[in-house]
Order: sequence, then C-alpha cells, then structure tokens
Amino acid sequence: MENSLNVLWTTDNLITTEKMVFMYAHNAKLLGWFEDVTLIIWGASAKLTGENEAVQDKIREMVESGVKVDACKACADQLGVTEKLESLGVVVKYYGEPLTEILKKSGKLITI
Repeated sequence: MENSLNVLWTTDNLITTEKMVFMYAHNAKLLGWFEDVTLIIWGASAKLTGENEAVQDKIREMVESGVKVDACKACADQLGVTEKLESLGVVVKYYGEPLTEILKKSGKLITI
C-alpha cells in the first residue's frame, strides 16, 4: 500500500476534473510516481462521466494505461449511469467498505 495512490473524485467541475484529477492521477501512473493508482468515481463525478464524451475518452485512456478506475455503485445506480461507466472499463461496486479500509490502513488518499 506504500506505493499506492487513491484519488476520490467527487466534483463535477470540469476544470478541476481536467486540470487536477485527471492530470495528476494519470501522470502518477504514467511517470511511475506510484505503482498503483486508483481513481474512485463518487457522486457528481459519476453523472459528469456518464454525460460527457471528453471525460469518457479520458477515462478509457487512463484505464488502458493501467489506472484502476472504480465507481460507487449506489451513486451510479441512483444517477442512471452504471451501464455507461461499465462500458468504459470502470469497476462499479459498493464503495463504503473499500473506502473505510483505505482510511483505516492509512492509505494515500486525495479527495477532490
């Protein structure tokens, strides 16, 4: 877990998404800053991903380059985007317990 990064992405702000979340998470993997990088889609970011083609393209690109992308199933179901997220290669699952484990094990977590 020492060389793992988790990015909890909750905003639907496109500038923050493009210029912080995607930029840092993707480069952290591509440039080897962290061995394992997980982007967690939760809340408003699920809706943004389900509706925005540019965001969808970037998610596909990150998945292809080895960034693990997960999403909160409860949020995705409630927002009607579960199938769209899964089609992008996103693992959609209930995330309360996994997030709690990250926090309890002092995992590296950025929340945006």
